[in-house]
Amino acid sequence: MSEPLTPATDPSADHTEVRRVADPGRTRVASYLADKDEVRKVLLLYSGGLDTSVMLKWIQDEYQAQVVALTVELGQPGEDYDEVTGKARTLGAVEAIVHDARQEFADEYLIPAIKANVNYGDGYPAFTSLGRPLIAKLACEYARRHGCDTIAHGCTGKGNDQVRIEATIATLAPELKVIAPVRSWAMGRDEEIAYAREHGIPVKNAPEGQPAPYSIDDNLWGRSSEGRWIEDLGHAPEDDVFQLVTRPEEAPDEPEIVTVTFEAGVPVALNGQRMEIVPLLEEAARLGCKHGVGILDHIEDRIVGLKVRDIYEVPAAAVILPAHKELERLVGTIHQNQFKPGLDQKWAYLVYAGLWWEPLRTDIQAYIEHVNLRVTGTIGMKLYKGSARVVTRESPNAVYDAQLATFSESGGLFAQDASPGFIELWSLQSRLAWRLANGKFDTGTGA
Repeated sequence: MSEPLTPATDPSADHTEVRRVADPGRTRVASYLADKDEVRKVLLLYSGGLDTSVMLKWIQDEYQAQVVALTVELGQPGEDYDEVTGKARTLGAVEAIVHDARQEFADEYLIPAIKANVNYGDGYPAFTSLGRPLIAKLACEYARRHGCDTIAHGCTGKGNDQVRIEATIATLAPELKVIAPVRSWAMGRDEEIAYAREHGIPVKNAPEGQPAPYSIDDNLWGRSSEGRWIEDLGHAPEDDVFQLVTRPEEAPDEPEIVTVTFEAGVPVALNGQRMEIVPLLEEAARLGCKHGVGILDHIEDRIVGLKVRDIYEVPAAAVILPAHKELERLVGTIHQNQFKPGLDQKWAYLVYAGLWWEPLRTDIQAYIEHVNLRVTGTIGMKLYKGSARVVTRESPNAVYDAQLATFSESGGLFAQDASPGFIELWSLQSRLAWRLANGKFDTGTGA
């Protein structure tokens, strides 16, 4: 059941005030959801965009509550945080805070993801999934610090982010309540714009008569775009969606070799130059963007049951992940290399599903960390017009011996004379099973 719609003026007027009100009689379906009467001070996860700006004003009006606006920086390009905080204060926030979480995001979330070769649904490097538990954790910390009783976010009821954020809050701060206005007020974008104009809230990128812009999310690890033609599966990507990665057709005509050096699974250098993790990821993204690397047109199975299409631009991940995976394969045994991908897949699923705090994830992480102790070396990646391909490999821990592998000598150090005995034993059960299946053995029937 949706919230009741209360028009304050004639619907035919040019500037109709459209307002969704909180319904105190609504059944609370989860213990952590806020009752209207218990909300006094709200920590709002604030981006400065339309949804959260409308939300900031709406919470004050509907709950008669104070609002603290928290913006978390995870490496979003081109943000003017002075403008974001100034807008929040203008709209009535009692405090407007920007928390630079880039280092923590890289150290505690992206490095584990690299070690796990993170990949959900055959391609998606889970960049939004990785950022949400950190954002929600910081929301809990700031809510407690500023005496808030409730946390509000701008997630819809159709997405995964509501799961990731609310599961984190319910886990780390069970005393706090949650408001999800976009989920409950059921406003469409046109209604939000009307509400914003009625209340003097600046609206970017939405001139009269123009289509709504893409819904964008980005951080150090990539960028996603949703909405408009992306929802039409028969519609090929339009050029204006690519605001991060150069279109492969326009990338340089000359390829570039980029070397990525790892120590214990952690990327530490590009092209021989040592860097801290944040600037390293930024430089990897720059190189990937230059060569059109990291574009992903992806059909995704969401946790809430929907199947959706997203356009991802993930240049840093497209350079770093295949390099790590190749180095890990080089230093691992055949048994490790067959076993670990299953754990990586489970790790990625738990993260995507909003279960960052699930003990199984940390259990799997313990094995991943142990394997990565040997993942030291350098991989050369050839970047060219949308592709990133491994071309060179080097590691002191490589399970590789050129003298054993060489074909230039008749034997080398490999005992070729032992191979026939190995083959006979290796194929024994398969040979016996084939004979049984093809009637080469007595079945016991006397035939």
